Order: sequence, then structure tokens, then C-alpha cells
Amino acid sequence: MITRFDDYCIHQTAQPIAQPSQSDRNFYDRYWFNGMDSQGSYLFEAGLGLYPNRHIMDGHFSVTIGDRQYAFHGSRRAPRERGETVVGPLAVEIVQPMRQVRVRLAANEHNIECDLLFTAASIPHEEPPNVMYDGGHLIMHNSRFTQMGYWEGYFQIDGERFEVRRVCGTRDKSWGVRPVGEPQGGAPGLLSGEPGVYWCWNPINFGDVCTQMGTFEDRDGKPTEVSADLLPLYDNPDAIPEGEDPGLIEMVEVSHTIDWEKGTRRAAAAEVKMADKAGNEYTISLQPLLRFQMLGVGYNHAEWGHGFWKGELETAREEWDLEAMNPLEYQNLHVHQGVRAQMGERVGLGTLETIVIGRHERSGFKDLLDGAS
Repeated sequence: MITRFDDYCIHQTAQPIAQPSQSDRNFYDRYWFNGMDSQGSYLFEAGLGLYPNRHIMDGHFSVTIGDRQYAFHGSRRAPRERGETVVGPLAVEIVQPMRQVRVRLAANEHNIECDLLFTAASIPHEEPPNVMYDGGHLIMHNSRFTQMGYWEGYFQIDGERFEVRRVCGTRDKSWGVRPVGEPQGGAPGLLSGEPGVYWCWNPINFGDVCTQMGTFEDRDGKPTEVSADLLPLYDNPDAIPEGEDPGLIEMVEVSHTIDWEKGTRRAAAAEVKMADKAGNEYTISLQPLLRFQMLGVGYNHAEWGHGFWKGELETAREEWDLEAMNPLEYQNLHVHQGVRAQMGERVGLGTLETIVIGRHERSGFKDLLDGAS
């Protein structure tokens, strides 16, 4: 299956670029983006995923404005060409690799559109790989980089246009294997004995520097994966170093605490503490400004979840009253919160991502879906 990308010297296996190195049907390649204005009046997110062994490409664009969230969903048969990152009216364009990306949602029947240009302000920072087994079966093994930057452009909902001018944003790109799409048949996996996950992720833009933290924890609250770094930010994308940034400061001690909102599994406030090799300590306090339900970009969505076959091309619109949603329904547990952060004299904006399913002793959660007391 030779495609245009095979003309470049980028092969990593003996196979053509369009053919993944493995037959796992959950192999994927995915873009994710978000942006929030400094007043916390809106938070938008977009995503586009390719699942070549499932023959599917899907994409989403969703916006929270106050207490209401709007979403565009699209799904199609995957194209042969890897450069064709288009799902109906939604397109992701790499304008300049690692420097500028454009997200466009052309005018459509669902009355949600955008034209947004992301310009990088940091290096693409590689995070530790995510690895998870179910018994002896490898169900998650992926790579991801995260990058901070700024947005310019606009988005429009039902004819109301919002101008976007130097809005703080974060993007990531991940690829590998993770559970997506329709579940496999046969005997249930061992994780069904005590299902659950705890994940907390927190990138923050402080203007001159950014911090990036992420952790998985086990049921008792002990980290099974944790990392955090402090990186420089650049006003001129041409000044961003190639490869690793010599100004990156790796943290050797990382911890966090979350004050959970009563009756939910989302944060009312949070704090991150870190220390670097030189013994310098950093404390970041987080105050949520806006809530964004991740089902708006397909996560845990029963109908528009990632990698589900919807047909040759299908699109849809959804909207939610956030205050009317049951916070303990499974599909609502995965949450992004736009946060204002303080680290010493620095004040910044960023994202607090949490998903907690099942027992987590350190948080006080005893059952599969109980809320904070």
C-alpha cells in the first residue's frame, strides 16, 4: 500500500508508511488541542484520530461557554494517504511541523465552525510512555509529546462569532496502542475484577515558562507513573530550540493534592508540589475557572467514542447544560478544567485533567462511581 509519504526518508519498519508495524486493531495516531481566553469565558478543544487497522478516522470540535457546552462530531472511513487529515468539514493542517498547526471547521449544517491557527511557544516535550497490561495482554503502549502555544482566529456557534487573539493553548500528539472502539469479544479481561483508573495531568503557561505534570496512580494512591518538568516559553517560534531545550528543568520529586467538589469526582481546587535536582522547590496552586466534559471530543462517549465505525462519513451536533449533567455518570467522569494557577509570584493559565474511575483510597473514593463526601 504505497502512498505519497513513502517518498520521504521516514520509514521506521520494513513496511510502507500506511501499514502499522503491528496488527493490533487499536493502533492509533491522534491530535488534541485546547485553548482558553484569559478571562475564562470560553474553553475550546479539538481532536482528530486515525485508527488504520480499524479503517476509521474521526474528529471533534467542542466549546464550553459559561455553563453550556457545544460539540461537533465527525467520523469517516480512513483515507489511504496519511497527509489527508480531514473528516467532512473538519480539517487539521500542519502548516509548519512543530511550529504551526491550523484547525478548521468549515460552515456546516450543525452551525459550529472555526478557523484557528496554533503557533508554538515551547518545544514539543516528550512525556514518558504509557504502558498498561491486562494480565499478560498489552492494552496500552503509546508515546506522546505536549506543546504550549497561542491561538489566533475565530470560532462561531449558531451565528455568534468569537474572535480569538493570542489565546493560551496546549496541544499534544500521541500514537501507539490504547483501548478504543468496540471492545473485543471472548473472555473478559482481568481488569474487570476491579475496574478503575486514576490519571491527573496539568500543563500550565506562566508566560515566560511552563510546567507540565502527569501521573497515574494505583487504587491506594501510589504513583505508577509520574513526571514533571519546567520549560522555557518563547515569544518568537523561530527561537525555539530543535530537539531538547537546554533550559528544561527536570523534577525529581512530584506530588499533588486535589480538593474534590462534594458529590463529584472533579476538582474544587488543587495543588502541585515539585522539586528539581538542585533542591529548588515549586508549589503551584490551581483554581478552576471553566469545566469541559471530555465526551465533547469523544472520550468515553457511548455513541461518538474514538474508533467506532459510523459509516463512510457521518457528522453530528450535541450540546449540554453542564449544570444539569450527572457528574457521576461514567461518560462524565473524564473532565478538563481550565484553571488559573499561581507559582510564587507567577500567575498562569492551563488545564487540569482528571479521570478517576473506581476505588482510590487517597481521594476517599470507595466504590466504582461514588462521589466526594
